[in-house]
Amino acid sequence: MNDTLNGIMKYLKSVRLEWAKITWPERRQVIAETLAVLAIIILFTVAVYLIDIVFRAILGLIPSV
Repeated sequence: MNDTLNGIMKYLKSVRLEWAKITWPERRQVIAETLAVLAIIILFTVAVYLIDIVFRAILGLIPSV
């Protein structure tokens, strides 16, 4: 039990040391990258929607049996 507790404490200390090494991005960078991701998602969504419309139109030209 004591070994387990010591292992957990050692792990938590090493996590705290590694946490201090993290360099966090600036707020401005996070906002800019978030907006870029949202713009790309919107662009791809519109592209897939337009492709869907085109394929529906093409498939609509095929007579059903």
